[in-house]
Amino acid sequence: MSGDIYEHFSHDERDFVDKASDWVERASKYHDTKLTDFLDPRQVFILQSLVNRSQDVQLRLDGGYEAAERKRALIAPDYRYLDEEDMGMQVLSITSDDQKISELEHGDYMGSLLGLGMKRGKIGDIQVLEDGCHTVVAAETGAFLSLQLNQVHRLHVFTELLPLDQMKWTDTKLDTVDITVASMRLDGICADVYRLSRSKVLNPIKAGRCKVNWKLVEDPSKALKAGDVVSIQGFGRFKVLEQDGTTKKGRCRVKIGKFA
Repeated sequence: MSGDIYEHFSHDERDFVDKASDWVERASKYHDTKLTDFLDPRQVFILQSLVNRSQDVQLRLDGGYEAAERKRALIAPDYRYLDEEDMGMQVLSITSDDQKISELEHGDYMGSLLGLGMKRGKIGDIQVLEDGCHTVVAAETGAFLSLQLNQVHRLHVFTELLPLDQMKWTDTKLDTVDITVASMRLDGICADVYRLSRSKVLNPIKAGRCKVNWKLVEDPSKALKAGDVVSIQGFGRFKVLEQDGTTKKGRCRVKIGKFA
């Protein structure tokens, strides 16, 4: 692969760029077809960029339902018809007789699934419902997860594998909050959103636990803008909804949407 492609991506993304480039090259030169694990939006962008550089390779993306964030990709020669290809996905339904299941959050389900030794790439979107959750999973791991998952955050649960057309999801809910900050710097906004001192926010950012738009960011001074999605491992994620002018003292008014 041409080394100049690295100029378009950050150093920490090189491993994925190499893998994605190999998938595209094999589809072009050897007529191979590759079904990936679930990719986050940043990885999808990288893969799409590489596919666009090749005239004889095509890409199909599918996360199991229309509004999916994480998606599996099918890379293939351009003469293949992909619409009917099996994308290898099932819905894992998680329910419980305990009414406290309505109190569980996204992180509770994620932690329990990963706690079984499952790779993140085998799990698609997790949709928290009032009576449990539906999560899209790679079909090759569905039976294992259904058999092994019997507890989420100390609650006994039941599981069932469903076809994709029975997937339930809700519109993304954001808890909005208005803050005023000295500037649009990443560390300052994160400190206000997570209610931490700026010094405590600096550690996870510099340790590589922060992503902006699914891209690793280690510079605390990075300027955020409306539309940016920020996540810090262990603290959750939020979206910068809008910057609404400044106060009389010159501070930025910012509307934040925190993901439930």
